[in-house]
Order: sequence, then C-alpha cells, then structure tokens
Amino acid sequence: MPFSQPAVIRSRRVVLPDGERPADVLIRDGKIERVAAYGSLLAGERPDADGGLTDLGDTALLPGLVDTHVHVNEPGRTEWEGFATATRAAAAGGVTTIIDMPLNSIPPTTTVEGLAVKRRIAEGQAWVDLGFWGGAVPGNVPDLAPLHEAGVFGFKSFLAPSGVDEFPHVEAADLEAALAEQARIGALAIIHAEDPAVLAAAPQQPGVHYRDFLASRPADAETAAVAHLLETARCTGARVHILHVSSAAVLPLLRRAREDGVRVTAETCPHYLTLAAEQVPDGDTAFKCCPPIRDETNRDRLWQALADGEFIAVVSDHSPSTPDLKLLPEYGGSGDFAAAWGGIASLQLGLPAVWTEARRRGHGLADVVRWMSAGPAELAGLTGIKGAIAPGCDADLVAFDPDGEFAVHAAGLHHRNPVTPYAGRTLTGVVRTTWLRGRAVDTAAEPFGRQLTRPAAAPTTPSDRPS
Repeated sequence: MPFSQPAVIRSRRVVLPDGERPADVLIRDGKIERVAAYGSLLAGERPDADGGLTDLGDTALLPGLVDTHVHVNEPGRTEWEGFATATRAAAAGGVTTIIDMPLNSIPPTTTVEGLAVKRRIAEGQAWVDLGFWGGAVPGNVPDLAPLHEAGVFGFKSFLAPSGVDEFPHVEAADLEAALAEQARIGALAIIHAEDPAVLAAAPQQPGVHYRDFLASRPADAETAAVAHLLETARCTGARVHILHVSSAAVLPLLRRAREDGVRVTAETCPHYLTLAAEQVPDGDTAFKCCPPIRDETNRDRLWQALADGEFIAVVSDHSPSTPDLKLLPEYGGSGDFAAAWGGIASLQLGLPAVWTEARRRGHGLADVVRWMSAGPAELAGLTGIKGAIAPGCDADLVAFDPDGEFAVHAAGLHHRNPVTPYAGRTLTGVVRTTWLRGRAVDTAAEPFGRQLTRPAAAPTTPSDRPS
C-alpha cells in the first residue's frame, strides 16, 4: 500500500529539471508532493517504515531512469531473459521504468492476443514499472489500431531482417502502409534502420576478427535506411523515431528532415558512447550488436551530437541471450562474430557506464538525467509522470554516488545470463538505493512494479500488486 505518512528524502545534490541543487523532496502516497529548500522539512525526525527522513548527504538524488529499449524475451525465450531478472537488473541500475520490445518473445507483441499473453506472464514479476511496444510487421496493419487502443506505446519495425523468424522485416510497401496507418491513429513508429541491400552487398567474412564483422555492417546501411524512412515519413506524415543510432553519418539527414518538418527523433546507446571498435578483442563476441560499435572518431561525433541535443534519449537496447548463442570462447564457443547472436546486455550498467564517460568529457549529472530519464520519458509520452523530480511525478528516485567506483563482475549482475562487454572494467558511479513510487526496491522481497499503458489510452485493468 502507499505511504500513509509523508516521507522526505534530502540531498545536497538533487538533480531537478532546472539544475542541480540542495533540496528536500516530500513524498506522499507514492508521488512527489513538494520540492523544498534543503533542511526545511521534517527537521530532526528519524526514518521509520511509513515515512520520516532519509538524509543522503553528498550522495546525489536523481529521478529514476526510463529505459524505452529493453528486450525481455518472455515468454518463448525466457532462458535468454525474463521479467523477473530484467527488472531486478533495472532496479539495481537505477532504472525504474522499462518499455519492453515486441520481440524476441514468442508470441511477439504484434496482436492484442500477443500483448495479453505478455501482460499475463509479467503479472507479479516486475520490480520496476513496465510498459510494452507493439510490433508492425508485414500483414498486421489491421492489428495496429486495436493494439494502440490497448495501450502499447507505439510500434517497432525492422527495415532489415530482425534475426528471428516470427518478427519479419518490412519491405517498402509494408513500411508505407504501416506508417500511413500509424499516422492515422496518432501512433509513434520506432524503427531499426539498416538497409538490407547494402548489408547484402557488404563483404561477409566469418571469423574472430571484429574488423571483418564491422565491414559487414557498414555505416552506409544506416544512412540508406534512414534516408528511405525519412522520405516515407514525409509522404505519410508519420512520427518516427530512429532506434540505436550507431553511425554519426545519419545526423545530417536527421537535421535536414527536421528542418523540412518531418517529425523525427533518434536515440543512441551506452555501448556506442563508451566502447569503440579499436578496443574489441578478437573473438570477444560479447561486443557484438547490430548496428555495430564503430570507431573512436565516430564515437566522438555521437557525443557532440548528444551535447547539441540531437538525440532525445540514451537507452540500453538490452538484448541478452544464452552464452552458447554468443559463441564466447570461455564457454567453449568459436568466437565467430558472423555467427554469434548480436545483442548487448547493459540494463544494470548503463547509468555508471555513461556517467564514467560523460564526466570525463566535462558533462554533469543534469546532462545524464536529461538523456536517460527526462528524454526517454518524453519519447514515451510519460512527461509529468516519470523522468523528473517534480511535484506530481511518481516518486521514482535513485541515490547515486557519483564518485564511487566498482569493477564489473558477472557475480554482481542480475540479468539472467551475466554476459557483458563491460566485464572487468572499472566504472564510476554507484547506485546506492532505488525507490519506486516512494518505496525502496528490495529485490529479496515481493515485487511491486506496475504495468503501464500509453497515457492517452483508455484505462485497462491494472496489474499493480497491492502491498
């Protein structure tokens, strides 16, 4: 049940929408009721189970992160990842809201029936709040309006093969039909943009050398796909969002399209901002993702675009699999980049990974909050509900030690298969406590995450477990 008494969390470093400053945050019934001057509320009281004062001192207080790009994979591929393990990892990493991708589960979320299966299975398993994307695939245009009415946050499509047979990519005619329908119903289209013809023409050299895999997924595949997508969006009037931009070469296309009135946003991911092709060891397929991690010069250009406000969000694209599918040598695999599953698991590590590099480049916590909390909340239509320490928002909060350091070890990771390219790295920034709607998340206790629907959707039966 919600707090019956108000609680106050105090810090000398509260990251608010207008900047960082000392403050007291008053919480009542799971919502932020007031942000007051530091030290002005509940002076001298001691914390108790129903409220009281938590003084963080110099530990920063951030809004909970919103991650709009998470592959939970349950049902159907729960051995890759499931709701319990994914949301436990999210909470450990300061993420308080996730939006689940419509694949790689079986069934995919391409029908109302598929969505119902997901919701039923997720019931009672989530340590954070979660919502769902729908999928737009060949032949399911009639399903888009019912899914939208049922509360999905938008629709994902692939312009190149997705890697799983049950979620096929869209050809030009499919894309135009899907975007036209999404424009009609006011839905957001989120797109994996790589061009299959460019990929097919690229050299395909199997083996352990990362340079060969990188050559097989050239930047031209992203620019060609984005150019086609933007033209289709211009013709249909659809609102589109480019997922996991890895190549800075697409940025001029996005600028011109926005100047022409196309409604387009884009995201990038922690691995594109913190890792570089030059660092990838031969055979270490934990680094494989699609589109791929590119070189250091490209990474610098992504950072500049982020600083200039060209990306609305930095989100994980958490896409784990079982170790055998990654073909990692330490698990007896071949280390063949061409054959390994492509996906990076970083839901728990995104905040410290980005903060480590952001601080080195002169950015502050307010920047990271804008990229990883406020921006994704805006993308999903959750502004005013999630993504900010502000009156009326859910009291989703993170105590974050920006100076703490830790080494990444598999034993400390909560996602189901603890494979990550960050293994062995020392990261700066430690999540001390995560609060969901004013309650500290304890992953040894019963989960109390809620299922979310798109705010404009008609109310559906909530999946909140009373506590």
